[in-house]
Amino acid sequence: MKTAVSSTKNSALALIFDDFKEITKARLAISVVFSSIAGYFLGAYEIQWVQVLLLAFGGYCMVGASNAYNQVIERDLDALMKRTKNRPIPTGRISVKSAMTMAIVLTLLGVMALYVLNPKTAMFGAISIFLYTSVYTPLKTITPLAVFVGAIPGAIPFMLGWVAATDDFGIEPGTLFMIQFFWQFPHFWALGWMLDDDYRSGGFKMLPTGKKDTATVLQIIMYTIWMMVVSVIPVFGITGRLQLSVIAAVIVFLMGAVMLGFAFKLYSKRDNASARKLMLASVSYITLMQIVYVIDKFLG
Repeated sequence: MKTAVSSTKNSALALIFDDFKEITKARLAISVVFSSIAGYFLGAYEIQWVQVLLLAFGGYCMVGASNAYNQVIERDLDALMKRTKNRPIPTGRISVKSAMTMAIVLTLLGVMALYVLNPKTAMFGAISIFLYTSVYTPLKTITPLAVFVGAIPGAIPFMLGWVAATDDFGIEPGTLFMIQFFWQFPHFWALGWMLDDDYRSGGFKMLPTGKKDTATVLQIIMYTIWMMVVSVIPVFGITGRLQLSVIAAVIVFLMGAVMLGFAFKLYSKRDNASARKLMLASVSYITLMQIVYVIDKFLG
């Protein structure tokens, strides 16, 4: 009997944990934390692991809070889309009140953890939550320009790590911000292309022209090229302490060229399979680029 009770408790806890992961979008949150830690390693004169843990915890809380607010606001639209109809709020597994409570608690914990690092880090974290939930989320059903707004909070994490390590905002974190800012467009538009039918059923306007057309792919190509250019600017020695060796710059540029190749493939084929490959290439690019930057700093 005791075994059955403990088994039921364990399965209930597992379900709660799964719902928590889903409402905070755990995989996305972890990738954001990875970006911020990469930025921290680049900025830090000396790595302090307590700071890294605070940054990871605070970063996860801030992203988790943003996603929870987002799912509260979009609960009716989520119910209309295949991709999101089984989320915790549309299915009733988590009530709106519980989700809001979770979001508020995560916001407070996140801001406090980042404030312990330094006030600037907490401020940028708070700005990212505000822009994501109060500007980007409502604009998604109004205009494709929502992606431009969403690219701002999406680009903050890489920069945030540097600010957390140095308590300073200058050319270095600004450059990290711009790299991730330009990267957002090919990434999200490839995703928007793949999920266009689903997004339309929810009333979301995610593609720049509103259609899966030539103009959309041309913009994807243009922003990929800008991303490639900005990613190697530190090799020229004009970005302060943020530097890149020639070898690392070549590697980063070639990785961008691979992503650009997938963008051209989408231009020629204009199908969902090509958009999916571009989206996956973009995820690989941002992770590997950050790893190359960090390795280059410590080998240099």
